[in-house]
Amino acid sequence: MTDPETAPPSSRMKLVAYLKTGPTARHPGGWRHPESRLDDILTPERYASIARTLEQAKFDGCFFADLFGLYDIHAGGPDAYVRRGGQISWLDPMVVLPVMAAATTRLGLGATLSTSLHTPYHLARWLGSLDAMSGGRAAWNVVTSATELEAKNAGMDALPPRDLRYDRADEVLEACCKLWESWDPDPFVLDKENGVFADPEKVHYANYEGAFVKTRGPLSVPRSAQGRPVILQAGASDRGREFAARWAEAVFTIQRDEADMRAFRDDLHARMAAFGRAPETCKVLTAVSVVIGETPSIARARADYLQGLVDMELTAASLSSNLGADITRIKDISELAAAQGAQGMKGSEQLLAQEMKATGRSLSEVASRNAENEIVGTPAAIADHLQHLFESGACDGFVVSPTHFPGMFEEFCRAVVPELQRRGVFRSEYRGATLREHLTE
Repeated sequence: MTDPETAPPSSRMKLVAYLKTGPTARHPGGWRHPESRLDDILTPERYASIARTLEQAKFDGCFFADLFGLYDIHAGGPDAYVRRGGQISWLDPMVVLPVMAAATTRLGLGATLSTSLHTPYHLARWLGSLDAMSGGRAAWNVVTSATELEAKNAGMDALPPRDLRYDRADEVLEACCKLWESWDPDPFVLDKENGVFADPEKVHYANYEGAFVKTRGPLSVPRSAQGRPVILQAGASDRGREFAARWAEAVFTIQRDEADMRAFRDDLHARMAAFGRAPETCKVLTAVSVVIGETPSIARARADYLQGLVDMELTAASLSSNLGADITRIKDISELAAAQGAQGMKGSEQLLAQEMKATGRSLSEVASRNAENEIVGTPAAIADHLQHLFESGACDGFVVSPTHFPGMFEEFCRAVVPELQRRGVFRSEYRGATLREHLTE
């Protein structure tokens, strides 16, 4: 067994929690579980508490999936999401994350923000402020947006084409980096006697101008302890992978099986090499969800119970939202592209195709079932599975999504994490103070 405190950096699994400021993360029905907490969704303590739980378990970090509005693709309105408890962001994560920062000292804190809907200065200022206030623990889950509703909420008539959105995203990242670099390290003099607060020689204009965005700067926020926020990304399209290969320090991916995980990681590493980046500079984190039981039969019974809570209309609504087209109005996968237009997440489309090919199910059959790929078993069995995927090179770690909240996270942190620590594949203490240090240790 490897000692987790003397193990080389490459042997350390990464764990990041997937969160929502609402009743549902990814499981379409988990909010109905008897152990799901619902009365505190709009309260600070809900988020402070989960932050403390994750930090006590030494998670690298967490991030909030987010949407700039209410999903309304299914049946032409938000009824299914509102009535049936879907993935709605009841609160802006940028308001919630400072609460979590105040409750912790090491946990990484990620926000999802769109390069298509916001200006570089707004993004750099919001994220730079969070990074500074948290002591260098902020992450930016970069998205380009995938629904027309978000564009309309931002005052746009429609989303630009996918590739064009990524072209703009490249410029937004370039501009944000220029803004974050507009302050040199250690600018503060704080000399009361001579009346010098900070050194103006350490403040610079950004003067960035591209085809899509421009910004002058300087940023009003000084440089953080880690220089700038960690860049997280989840694009699965060819253009999205190119973007990740250039910018991402961690990639959130959803794959159906081990072979698909390994193929994705190998592809990303090859693309990174073309940008002159070493593979270890970007961690590939695959999505997992677990159902834990004291015995295999208890775990299976709990998984069956959770499956019984799944709302099939919400399942269809969620798939429709991810694909950018109402799946109930499409007879065949060949009709999808025409129905999508510029909408939809390529990763969800690829996962759908993988599921149909592997199972032989039709589009309507796949759309009517819960597609969550849960790991079901005892703590030791779950740890076996995660350790195998990690050590075999299928991924660098996991984005853990709750079946029910906060119970699944509490069980995972109490039972699975200690097993991983005992085996030496996950840290038992933080070595660094910033999120970037966690990811590279």
